[in-house]
Amino acid sequence: MAEPKDAIKENSMIIQKEMLAKQFKELSMATELGKKVVYTFVPGNLTELILSFDMLPVYPEINALQSGMRKKSAEYIRDAEKIGFSEDVCTYVKCDIGMMLNGNIGPTGEKLPPPDLLLLSYTGCFTFLKWFENLERLYPGVPVAMLHTPYQEDGNISKDQIDYMLKQLKEEVIPKMEQVSGQKYDHARLSKMMENSAKAEDLLVKILESAKNVPSPIDAYFAGVYYIGPIFTAFRGTQEAVDYYTELWKEVQERMRLGLGPVTPEGEIKEEKFRLVVEGPPNWTNFREFWKIFYDMGAVIVASSYTKVGGVYDTGFRHDPKEPLESLAKYCMGVYTNLNLPQRVEMLENYVKDYKADGFLINSIKSCNSFSAGQLMIMREIEQRASVPVGFIESDLVDPRYFSYANIKNRLESYFQMLEQRKIILKQEEVV
Repeated sequence: MAEPKDAIKENSMIIQKEMLAKQFKELSMATELGKKVVYTFVPGNLTELILSFDMLPVYPEINALQSGMRKKSAEYIRDAEKIGFSEDVCTYVKCDIGMMLNGNIGPTGEKLPPPDLLLLSYTGCFTFLKWFENLERLYPGVPVAMLHTPYQEDGNISKDQIDYMLKQLKEEVIPKMEQVSGQKYDHARLSKMMENSAKAEDLLVKILESAKNVPSPIDAYFAGVYYIGPIFTAFRGTQEAVDYYTELWKEVQERMRLGLGPVTPEGEIKEEKFRLVVEGPPNWTNFREFWKIFYDMGAVIVASSYTKVGGVYDTGFRHDPKEPLESLAKYCMGVYTNLNLPQRVEMLENYVKDYKADGFLINSIKSCNSFSAGQLMIMREIEQRASVPVGFIESDLVDPRYFSYANIKNRLESYFQMLEQRKIILKQEEVV
C-alpha cells in the first residue's frame, strides 16, 4: 500500500480538534480545577444535565475508538484478555479496561481522572450493564446512578414511559448529581442549554441532509463520524457546539454551491460513481485504509445508521427548553440503539429512497451484538423494499485482528462491480 498523503484540513476540522484538545486538557486537570467527573455513555447521554452541574463527562467508548485510531487498542485488548475477558466480549469494553490497567492514559496522552459518579444511561445495548459492573469493581465506593430507558417495542413513546423516565431522573439521577457536585439542580440553566442543543441539532440535520444533493458535498459515514462528535459527546448544549456547526454548515453550503464532492484524507472525490447507505459502525483501527477503499471506487456514503447512534434528529426530535427533563427522556428513548427492528428497517429504507442511493451495505461488527443482531433480516428487507443491490462485510470496532484489508477490499470490489453492471442495465432499459 502507498504511503498516505497528509489529510486535508478544513476550518471546521481545526475548530473541532481544538475543542477536543481543550476537553481532554480539562479532564487531565479536573482535580486542580475542582471539577467532578461523570463516566457515562454516548447513546442516550445526559450531557446538558451533567454540564448544568459544572461536571465533566467521560465517554469510555469514545476513549476506546480514539485508542483504536491511534493504534493503541491491540495492546489494551490483550491486557484485558489476560485477566479473563473473553474474545467474544465487546472490544470497546476490553480496550477501555486495558486502558485503565495501563494507568488510564487517555487518547491524547494525558491521564484521565477517576470517576466521581458512574452514570449508566441504558438505551438498548445490554453490554453497557456488564461494562458498568466492571467499572464499579474498578472504582469501589464511587456512586452509581442508573437511568433505565424503556425499549420502543411497539415503535411508540407513551406517556407512561416518559413518566417512568422522569421519576428516575428526579428521584435517582438528579439527587446523585447534587450529592456529587455539591450543587442544586438548576432548571433554568438546563432549559437555557436546551436552546443551544436545538440550534446545533437544526444545523446537524441540514448538514447530513445536504447529502441528498447530487453530487453529495459530504460523506455521511466516514466524515459523518467527525460531524457528530461534538453533539454526541461533551458539547451538546454549549455555545461552542453551535459555533462549530455554524462553521461546518457554511463550508457545506459552499461545497454545494460549487458542485464539489466530499473532502477525504486522500483528497476531494472528483467523480461520484456510487451512492450508498451504510448500516453498522465503522472499523476504527484501520479507519483511513477502510475509507480509502471507498474513495478509490468513487463511492460516497450519503446516509448511515451510525450517525444516528447518539440521536435521530432528522425525524423531527429536538431538545425542548420548555420541557428540559421531558425532552431528555424522549431523547434517550429515540436513539438508534433503542429503536426496534421494524423502525430501523423503515428508517434505512427511507434513506435509500430519499438520498437516491445505488446500494445498501452492512458492516457487521464481530463483537457488537447491539448493532449486529438482526442485520441479515434488515439486509433482506431493504433489498426487497428498495430494490437495490445489498452488500455485507465484516470487521470489528477496535480489534485489529478482525480487520482483513484484502478480504474487505475484495468483497467491496465485487460489490461495486455489481453496482456498475446494474447501472449499465438501467441505462440500457432507459434507451429502450
